[in-house]
Amino acid sequence: MNAKIYPRSKDKQTVYLQAVVNNPNIVIGDYTIYNDFVNDPRDFEKNNVLYHYPINHDRLLIGKFCSIACGAKFIFNSANHTLKSLATYPFPIFFEEWDLDVKDITSAWDNHGDIVIGNDVWIGYEAAVMAGVTIGDGAIIASRSVVTKDVPPYAIVGGVPAKAIHQRFDENTIDHLQKLKWWNWPAERIRESLPLIMKGKCSELF
Repeated sequence: MNAKIYPRSKDKQTVYLQAVVNNPNIVIGDYTIYNDFVNDPRDFEKNNVLYHYPINHDRLLIGKFCSIACGAKFIFNSANHTLKSLATYPFPIFFEEWDLDVKDITSAWDNHGDIVIGNDVWIGYEAAVMAGVTIGDGAIIASRSVVTKDVPPYAIVGGVPAKAIHQRFDENTIDHLQKLKWWNWPAERIRESLPLIMKGKCSELF
């Protein structure tokens, strides 16, 4: 993957995320793009990855060739308030005020784990993906959906909370695509295969 920021020379609203994210706990695959017509897309880490505090060590892992639309949000564990407490108030965060041990600060929230996005995933306008969710390869997340549960490969989901709408392809095609993993091919092989990829000729790809 090269280090250029903008895939298109005259488009400053779309960036290759890999070139603009610096946080080691955010890992972006090759050619994954983010478009933002409201804010500077280079500020993805600040504007779109929320409550992602270093103390929690959770990660955002996004695969190759993903398309992320304007305003999509990834909401991490520190946004939660633990359900184990009798109070909704996050006392451990305010350890100084309440004479608590700073080491217990992460007990203020329930930790559901990393957010993992597969390859060739399309996340729609202002969709939100919650902590602990895994989205499979080739899935589509509809605009303004709130994804609270794992999404299977090549599923289309939408709504609040997001629910399955239908599969993009039949099971045989999905199985074939999962075996092909075209996103891992060398760029030249992908370029040569684009006529088949773009026309949906899965059975002809080997």
